[in-house]
Amino acid sequence: MLVLLPPSEGKAASGRGAPLRPESLSLPGLAASRETVLGELVELCAADEDKAREVLGLSEGLRGEVAKNAALRTAGARPAGEIYTGVLYDALDLATLDAAAKRRAAASLLVFSGLWGAVRVTDRIPSYRCSMGVRLPGLGALGGFWRAPMAEVLPEAAGSGLVLDLRSAAYATAWRPKGEVAGRTATVRVLHAPTRKVVSHFNKATKGRIVRSLLRAGAAPKNPAGLVEALRDLGYEVEATAPARAGAAWALDVLVDEVH
Repeated sequence: MLVLLPPSEGKAASGRGAPLRPESLSLPGLAASRETVLGELVELCAADEDKAREVLGLSEGLRGEVAKNAALRTAGARPAGEIYTGVLYDALDLATLDAAAKRRAAASLLVFSGLWGAVRVTDRIPSYRCSMGVRLPGLGALGGFWRAPMAEVLPEAAGSGLVLDLRSAAYATAWRPKGEVAGRTATVRVLHAPTRKVVSHFNKATKGRIVRSLLRAGAAPKNPAGLVEALRDLGYEVEATAPARAGAAWALDVLVDEVH
């Protein structure tokens, strides 16, 4: 099972660990593209703080993020699972998983990133600010930039099993499963059961809990139908829609009674 996650907008501090070693990151087929984006981002932030803040869409109160980006090559690095914070990652709570569940997380979770393309939760990265919606001056929109290298690398990473796609729309632009990979991909919405309306904040929390539940249970569904069964066994109310055509993903709705 491969689980595709969005990053968090806010991130924990890098700390004082050893700096980034780009060659150590997973998915080495993305190395050249990572270096291109990293170089553009560092150069932008080191040269013109005001322009960088505009390009990155940062408020005055987040001006310090520009200096942080300018120092990415020398900043301390920590496992990505510790860098990413926010509602989904709070609910996932990787640090409190048992050893077996942590090993499953390391093998199955893939976090998409405007800067790195995609990383495993065990990859050591510095804290940064660069969303997939950013348009870097020399590269254009990062979602479009990452499309070709992701198309080369991600099908192999997906292997022959289930792909659980929990990304937000902005990060889904970087790679959309196609062909037979799409047929074993499941996307998830979280709906308020009484109204059938999509929920916002609780959407992220529920997705984090779903992943945590699967990891703790050691569930290893091979396909979307198996995922539906596994989630129901774990106590989730799930409605599934099989793809109407070949090359499309399954759509799963997880129903919740409370929105908080």
